[in-house]
Amino acid sequence: MIKKIKIAVVGVGRWGVHLLRNFLEHPQASVVAVVDPNPECLGAVKRQHNLGDEILLTTEWQAIQQIEGLEAVVIATPASTHYSLISDALRWGYHVLAEKPLTLNPAECRELYQFAQKQQRQLIIDHTYLFHPAVERGKAVVQARQLGDLRYGYATRTHLGPVRQDVDALWDLAIHDIAIFNSWLNQIPVKVQATGTVWLQPSVEGDNKKEQKEESPQSLTPSSSSVQNQGLSDLVWVTLTYPNNFQAYIHLCWLNPDKQRRLGVVGNLGSLIFDEMSRTSPLTILHGEFEVQENRFIPVNQKQQVLEIETGEPLGRVCNHFITCVLENTPSKVSSGFVGTQLVQILAALTESLNNGGKPVFLNANEE
Repeated sequence: MIKKIKIAVVGVGRWGVHLLRNFLEHPQASVVAVVDPNPECLGAVKRQHNLGDEILLTTEWQAIQQIEGLEAVVIATPASTHYSLISDALRWGYHVLAEKPLTLNPAECRELYQFAQKQQRQLIIDHTYLFHPAVERGKAVVQARQLGDLRYGYATRTHLGPVRQDVDALWDLAIHDIAIFNSWLNQIPVKVQATGTVWLQPSVEGDNKKEQKEESPQSLTPSSSSVQNQGLSDLVWVTLTYPNNFQAYIHLCWLNPDKQRRLGVVGNLGSLIFDEMSRTSPLTILHGEFEVQENRFIPVNQKQQVLEIETGEPLGRVCNHFITCVLENTPSKVSSGFVGTQLVQILAALTESLNNGGKPVFLNANEE
């Protein structure tokens, strides 16, 4: 008989509905509760998925404690609510899958990661790109040194909205590309820099926090841990420097009509390109190098190699990975609370740099 994990899904907004769908379809998951502060959202998912009366639909977070045999909680709420919700869930003895970022505060992330260890519960963060087949294949290419000696990396992540009112473009967008670079290099940066430009929301933080607090139930209100203390940058330029002096440059903007999702790593033998917007060739190696002839550099061995990647929805892979970690009660080797903490530390350091005009901020690569 197949064992099923009883799961509660907390938050069924834009991303939470996709998590709910995946767990409803998973053969080893049993969704027993859906929590959301908005009754209309609950009604919508009940109709969309034809949820039976045996599934608890509630606006009250604490109500899940009454569910017999509940083992895991999936949290897809605003990041500012994560600390209190994850703390509660771990204290109540549940495994947790949380939407990224883990929280907006590195100290809180570290506390949650360590608390999960103490409780012997699994804390896994939904860094979906780390489960993307193209990212997994790309890591194998880089680690096998098929690009030769690495030179530098670059990424562009742009679109026209949605424009967030709780975090800037850095916190909204950068975590994806940082996670990919960290994974492909199997390292984390030792130095970061960021500069930004604010056009749309130079001073909206106070009013938004007040409005959000008034509209949210007490159990789902944000904590006061946000690292944002200036206007919300619409355009951000990021530089990451890794221990081997490899540098990655990231362009982030949410007011570009041209939507781009492109990341590359350049070596002396070729470049690896992950272009998410390409339906036919999302992962490509562009081979090419220089042959020195007297005082000239002649391009040689140029060719394009489109790499085959496995099929499968990345989010579905996240959900399956979470179920496996819960069933075996073993930490994730891909996207644990520790990995989530590292990424938030990097984002916080980038915010410090951003708020100081691009001043370099150094990180302790071994900090836990």
